[in-house]
Amino acid sequence: MTTPRHRPTAGGALRARLRLTEPAVRAATAALWDAPGLALRYPEYLRLMHGVVRASVPLMERAAARCARLAGPAGPDPVAKPLARYLAGHIEEERGHDDWLAADLAALGHDPREALGRPPPPAVAALVGAQYYWIEHHHPVALLGYIAVLEGNAPAPWLADRVVRDTGVPAAALRTVRAHAALDTGHSDALHALLDALDLTPGQVDTVTVSALFTVDALLRLFGTLTRTPRSGAPHGPPATAGGTP
Repeated sequence: MTTPRHRPTAGGALRARLRLTEPAVRAATAALWDAPGLALRYPEYLRLMHGVVRASVPLMERAAARCARLAGPAGPDPVAKPLARYLAGHIEEERGHDDWLAADLAALGHDPREALGRPPPPAVAALVGAQYYWIEHHHPVALLGYIAVLEGNAPAPWLADRVVRDTGVPAAALRTVRAHAALDTGHSDALHALLDALDLTPGQVDTVTVSALFTVDALLRLFGTLTRTPRSGAPHGPPATAGGTP
């Protein structure tokens, strides 16, 4: 007698797929945080992450608005209402985080208005822009893949102290790194629980996965604009990881 196979949950399946990307993410974050010249890279890191993070609340608001349309009487969608409830709560949790990045820049002695007034590079537009397309032209559930990647790669709790020690960057300029090291693990667990609870179709599970894998690739390209030179081999010590979070 054979034992029936249990289909993995949507959250579990996504975690399994993302584990396959961990070596590439570790190498990219090691190149960002471990290579010489971090004190010079760090202000640009803040500027680029501001470009990502300031889009977080507008992205979720756009997705919530699309959920409202999908949940209407013309075509009720069983995923739309619970997804909208999650987004409403997460919007308030993430509101103002772009201001933290601006304050970090100011603590470094940079004028945030000048630094943030420059157009974000194409790598930022590609990372964020794909989500707008999928929200409007496919299904807002795609945004969960994006959130899963960014919040699943939170900075390590020890990273901020090490940056201060090794580079002389003032501790006041690392508020965002410290905050997301504390916040994002809980956010990531809540998101995967939501994925398991939603009545997703196989196609919607695929949508979340495609969005997540694209986000990993786009995030690696974004980090590449900071490091320029690829770094081969495994990083030394535990991974720092450094995702921004929506």
